[in-house]
This record gives sequence, structure tokens and C-alpha cells, in this order.
Amino acid sequence: MVTVDAADGGRWTSLWLAGREWLWAGPGLLDGPRTGHTTFTDAGGLDECFPTVRGTPDHGGLWNQPWSDSVAHDNTVLTRAFTTSADSVTADYHLTAPPGYEFVWAAHALLDCAVGATISAEASECRLHPEAAPLLGGWPADKPWVSAEWPALGLDTYGPSDGTAVGAVLVDCATATVRDRGTALTTHLSCPGQPVSTALWRNLAGFPEGAPYRSLGVEPMLGRVFDLAEAGLGDAAVVPASGELAWRLTFSARPT
Repeated sequence: MVTVDAADGGRWTSLWLAGREWLWAGPGLLDGPRTGHTTFTDAGGLDECFPTVRGTPDHGGLWNQPWSDSVAHDNTVLTRAFTTSADSVTADYHLTAPPGYEFVWAAHALLDCAVGATISAEASECRLHPEAAPLLGGWPADKPWVSAEWPALGLDTYGPSDGTAVGAVLVDCATATVRDRGTALTTHLSCPGQPVSTALWRNLAGFPEGAPYRSLGVEPMLGRVFDLAEAGLGDAAVVPASGELAWRLTFSARPT
């Protein structure tokens, strides 16, 4: 079962599968929808990030406007439809946009997991983001985004609070599984011909400065970077000549 708040950017507020809630309720930073806000505020759940995740506008341009079955932004229209069963939720997306329109999209899912939860995935490359630099003892100037092994910083485990916060993109990774307290949640994203990845955000009380909290993001995405402005060749999704693009996101859960 999935529940959304149409007034608050179409945010998913509940994902109930395998007898439990998977979405984190958030740090309680605000009460009511974020309509019209100019600065992103973390409300928990799952935000639809489009046409970028980081950068401008931060977390995209959809979280601060109301939704119906579709939402308009920047000469585009994005439609979303759900199909549910006892152990899975599928979201089908359809984008109408000018041919050649480039974007990054992510299902920015923040999960309700306990210390010790693990994430498994297969990726061709892991792109760590600059906040990880202090944890690496220096940042390689020639390869500012690339890490050979994504578990190297413990990104495969949601550990105890240590004051760190790290973002990463698992490149060309369509499927990831989170195991937590006897259940497993698997995400799968399909969009033939487009770059499909999985983003991670592991915040162990390292963000935000001054009032940190904990959060775990496992985020299926179209694209290979968080910030559209930093996309290289092949790093962004591109609308074909038809002016239409469709993709499918599935969450499924089971006992372990």
C-alpha cells in the first residue's frame, strides 16, 4: 500500500509492505505542505526529484507545488500512476517534454531502518560526492567523483551515529535491496535506453550542521549524477524525438 500527500509535492508518506512501514516520517521540521517554499525542507517519506536532485533548484522543482495525477514544470508534464499488491508497489511514470530535454529524476526515498540495516547492489561504478572528502584523507583531484568500491566507507551498512553524512551514486545500478529487522525491501527501476542508477544518502547524525539527525536514502534514479549541471556525456536522461518518455519503479518486500 502507498499513501501520498498531493498537497505536499506529491510526496509518498507511507509505503506499507510485508507487514511494516518502510518510509521514515522525517525530522519534524515543519507542519503542513511546503507549497511555495524556496528552500528545500526535509519532510521524510519519498520526494519526487526532477529535473535535478542537487543543484538548482535543490531537490528539483516538484516538492514545493501541489500535484494531481500529473504535475507541470519547465515546459514538461509528469504523470504518475500506482499499481499495488500485498507485497509490491509499482509506479508508472510518463513524461511529456520537448525532444532532447535533459534531466535527472530520483525517487528520493528516506527509509525507516534500524542501526545495522544493510544495502546490497551491483554497480559498474560508485561516484562519491564531495562531503566524503574528509573521510578519505584527501580528495583525488583527477577523479573527484569516482570510488572503486562503494562499501569502502561503510555505505553498505546503516551504522551507529558517528557524525558523518555521505552521498553516492551507484552507476548503472537498476536494483538494490535493503535488509532490516527480518524483512527485505527491493527497488527496481526500468527505462530502456536511458541511464539508470541508484543514489545513496547515509546520514549518521552528520547533517545538517548545528542540528543533525539520522536518515537513510536509497533512491532509484534516472541519470548518473545528483546535479544536472554537472552531467557529462550519458549522465542525464534525454527525452527522445517523440517528446515522450516512460519509466517504471517497483518496490517489493518479503520476510528474510
